[in-house]
Amino acid sequence: MAGKFWTYLAFFFLLASLAVIITMSLIQGHKRVFESRLKYGIVIDSGSSRSTMYLYQWPAEKQNNTGVVSQTLRCMVAGPGISDMLADNAQDQQSWASIRECMNNITKIVPADQHNSTILYLGATAGMRLLHSQNETKSNEILKNLQNYLQSLPFNFQNASIMSGDEEGLYGWITVNYLMGNFLERNIWNMWVRPAGGKMVGSMDLGGASTQIAFTLPDPNAQGTDIMRVSLYGYEYNIYTHSFLCYGKNEAEKRVLAALVKNSENATHVTNPCFNLGYNMTVSAESIFGTECIKTPADYDPKQMITLKGSSDNGACRDVVKSIFDLTCTKNCSFDAVYQPSVGPGDFLAYAGFFYTAQAVGLKGISQLDQWNSSTWEFCSWDWPTLTLKKGWIAEKYRKSYCYSAHYVQTLLVNGYKFNKDTWKHIDFQKQVHNTSIGWSLGYMLHTSNMIPAEAKLVRLPMANSVFSGLLFLFTALTIVSVMFLIIKAVRACY
Repeated sequence: MAGKFWTYLAFFFLLASLAVIITMSLIQGHKRVFESRLKYGIVIDSGSSRSTMYLYQWPAEKQNNTGVVSQTLRCMVAGPGISDMLADNAQDQQSWASIRECMNNITKIVPADQHNSTILYLGATAGMRLLHSQNETKSNEILKNLQNYLQSLPFNFQNASIMSGDEEGLYGWITVNYLMGNFLERNIWNMWVRPAGGKMVGSMDLGGASTQIAFTLPDPNAQGTDIMRVSLYGYEYNIYTHSFLCYGKNEAEKRVLAALVKNSENATHVTNPCFNLGYNMTVSAESIFGTECIKTPADYDPKQMITLKGSSDNGACRDVVKSIFDLTCTKNCSFDAVYQPSVGPGDFLAYAGFFYTAQAVGLKGISQLDQWNSSTWEFCSWDWPTLTLKKGWIAEKYRKSYCYSAHYVQTLLVNGYKFNKDTWKHIDFQKQVHNTSIGWSLGYMLHTSNMIPAEAKLVRLPMANSVFSGLLFLFTALTIVSVMFLIIKAVRACY
């Protein structure tokens, strides 16, 4: 009886040991967890009115050669844009202190062993494009100072340069469509795949010194000076993109004011129909004419003081805004004789200055053209005390200009880009998408990640190799002992 017990026990240990060995081997071999080593990138967006630093991260492996990028940190640098550097020492010190603070925050987030491989790029946009055309020496000195500082950091500094307008428009388009999930989406297996249909959205950016428009063309073979081809996530896209320098919100307002001054009987006391009635402002002639976007008058005195008096005249405001555009070309063009295909019938996302203007007149998201017109008319018809009462949450330096801005946006979109009542309904005015800022920087990082080598995934096994080896040795030994015991019992039973 005792012999049978030990035989059954040996059979049990044999079968149990074999089962454990097979199970462990399957788990260790097939249930491996693949860990992606994160890569990091830093982009400094040096716009005409401010600089913003972005820290992005993405898995080292690629989805059809492009990284899946997410925003980790956004840090706004105090002070104006870098194009205003070297003019006010106290202001420069404030800006540099803020730049260092933002960089310190980024340095704390990026793992120390990743510093050398973290790319760092500074892109200057329209403000520096204007300064470069006006004072190349000063522009180069500003970039050189920034470059020297950025090279001293532990990151992989790439470049500090002035970006072309078309690049700015293209990268904005990439950002918009990436955030809206038009390039990639997760399927039920949690894998990144291209969405069915692959519908793309047009992009419109309104900055301080320039404005950009970009959208896909239905003809994949279309060619032209404003048509760019880009490859993302294994697909190629034909993009029309154009940037209009001097048509940013701030520079265009200076052009409007310059037109009012030039056409006024009294050049020192000028009625401004785009200011609300009761708002007056005195400025120097240099603050209006001191830009490459405006041809100075023959009797120009930069120190001459000019008083601008608001009159809340919608019709006159619309007329003077329209006067800064060259609208003589009407077929296959926007304005200033620039080629542009039709914007219809696709969807567009309008951000930056477009969004803030829509928000000021009480419209966000999608609206009707008639709504925009009536909201603008109402906003501009208020006198300054009424406007302050109703829109006091807007700082005065911005509030004073939103009547002009609302008329400007409508003129730019309708007379310039040729949107109408039907296509206006496809414009979505937004600041962010999924809590991520819209701008060129994310699009740049996505495009750049095409050129960053992919790394293999790190493999994390369910159990440490030492534990697996120990357990494997133990149960293999039990298997051998059990087999030997059963063989001995079988031999004894035969003899």
